[in-house]
Amino acid sequence: MVSSIMSADGGAAAELGRLLSGRQARELADRLVHGETITMALRAVPPGLRLSIRPLLEQLAGGVVPILRAIEGSRSLSTALDPLWTMPGTLAQAGRLTSSISHLVEGARQAVTCSTFNFQRSSALWDALAAAARRPEIELRVYIDNRAARSPSAEEVAARLRGGVVMRTREFDGRYVRNHAKFVIVDHRFLITTSANFSWSAERDNVEFGLWIDDATLAESIERELLRVEDRLFERVDA
Repeated sequence: MVSSIMSADGGAAAELGRLLSGRQARELADRLVHGETITMALRAVPPGLRLSIRPLLEQLAGGVVPILRAIEGSRSLSTALDPLWTMPGTLAQAGRLTSSISHLVEGARQAVTCSTFNFQRSSALWDALAAAARRPEIELRVYIDNRAARSPSAEEVAARLRGGVVMRTREFDGRYVRNHAKFVIVDHRFLITTSANFSWSAERDNVEFGLWIDDATLAESIERELLRVEDRLFERVDA
């Protein structure tokens, strides 16, 4: 863990651990090991984070790579798994509520990736994602089903989330691809996978079930897998 290798520079190491995902720590360490300057290595993190990260890297100097490796390792540990429910009224008593996803998005520090079949303006995520898109330090990526994107349309979603990236399904091998994957990932760490679409009824009134998982390794693997097939299954929507 990061705390096991901190010394006089413990404050800088702890702050790096707070700011970086496991993937970002790994890429920074790899770049520095291969002789890149701090300026070049910082391409591994979003532009909005670079001003915060640079002085920490400079302060830690030659000891920064072991600390980055420790951050990478600490992010590989799963620390929580909770049920996620939507039920009418106050019937849901165990675990978290689907409506709490928007609060997790509002607290994002680095990135939000989400996928849904149906996106409605009534969803609490309509405003939470728009606010995230306006924050320069947040990398926002949204995947939607093209045919389900009617009101709002895919173009309206992209306009609402201007500053982020909105991807919609396209044809593959001559057949239309539907997107039924429903999840939200925050800061390359917190994964919420659920039966719920992005709508008021799915967040407040239906019976929906999902899982809230704190597992950076799993979260980052899901993001990597979608990026790997993105150009074959999706197309970017212009606002």
